[in-house]
Order: sequence, then structure tokens, then C-alpha cells
Amino acid sequence: MVRTYSTMLELGTAAPHFSLPDVVSGKTITLEDFSTCRALLVMFICRHCPYVKHIQSELSRLGTDYNDSGLGIVAISSNDAEAYPADSPESLKEFALEEKLNFPICYDQDQSVARRYEAACTPDFFLFDANKRLVYRGQLDDSRPSSEIPVTGADLRNAIDAVLCGSPCASEQKPSLGCNIKWKQS
Repeated sequence: MVRTYSTMLELGTAAPHFSLPDVVSGKTITLEDFSTCRALLVMFICRHCPYVKHIQSELSRLGTDYNDSGLGIVAISSNDAEAYPADSPESLKEFALEEKLNFPICYDQDQSVARRYEAACTPDFFLFDANKRLVYRGQLDDSRPSSEIPVTGADLRNAIDAVLCGSPCASEQKPSLGCNIKWKQS
């Protein structure tokens, strides 16, 4: 595990296109599927990372709490599944069903989507407004494994609530911290 901070992609960046298979339904999920959403949350996650395990219940709560709010949510796993079998599509499907996630988890096999988003770690969060412009990138909250700070999702929830209310997100945003994305060796 290499502790890695998110790259903090420039605010205002247009959401990069993606077209990826959902590991549960097999359906192809694209950026255009979220065209009518008031906001879009793109999360880069995986199954094996202790940082994601630490917050996995909160990911499920986010899906439930914002289900009818106009927020679209998609999770993407870009890790090399050959080197990390726990992050394979089959394992991710088990994870999604165990956690009762109500949003798609997509598998980025060639890692091109992670590169377009400049995703660096798991978890890595990107929140876009209705025009699909980046308004928040950073941490879920201040909790980390073994920190004894409760997982609340406060930073991300505040940003989501602001966007859904038509208000600007806080200008001071803390980078996410997690395991580095497991890039394929070329």
C-alpha cells in the first residue's frame, strides 16, 4: 500500500467522457447517462484498499441518502485486476451486492478513464455540476483507518448539498488520501 494523495484536478474542468461496463448489470454506463442529473459524483474505488474498506458503509449511505435528489453517482475501479484479483469485476460485483450499492460500479480495464480524470488514489472523488464542470475534488471527510475519527462524509456531503442547492462549493478543498491506483505494467 502506497499512501497517495489525489491530484486535485483543476476546478471547472469538463467531466471526461467514459463508457464502461457495470460489473453488476453488464450494462454499458456512459457520461451521457447522467445528462439530466443536477450533479454527478464520480468515485474511483476498489475493493482491497484499506482506505476504501474504511468508508465502504458511507458509500452505501451516500447512494441511499441522495437516491431521489438529482445526484447521479458512478463508481469506477481502474486497478490492475490481474495483479489485484480482489479488484476484478467478479469481486467488485460481490462487493456491490454485499454493500447494497444502488449505483453502478464500472470496471476500467484499460485504465484510460482513470488517466483522463487524473485519478491517483482510491478513494478519489470528483463532483460535477449540472453542466458537468468540476466543482469539488477531494476527500470524503477527515477520517482515516485507525484515526478514531468517525466516518461522516462531511466534506463531500457539504459539497453535494451546495451543488444541489445551486450554491458554490467551499473554495478550500482537501485532497483525498488512499492507496495508489494499481497501474498495469507496460
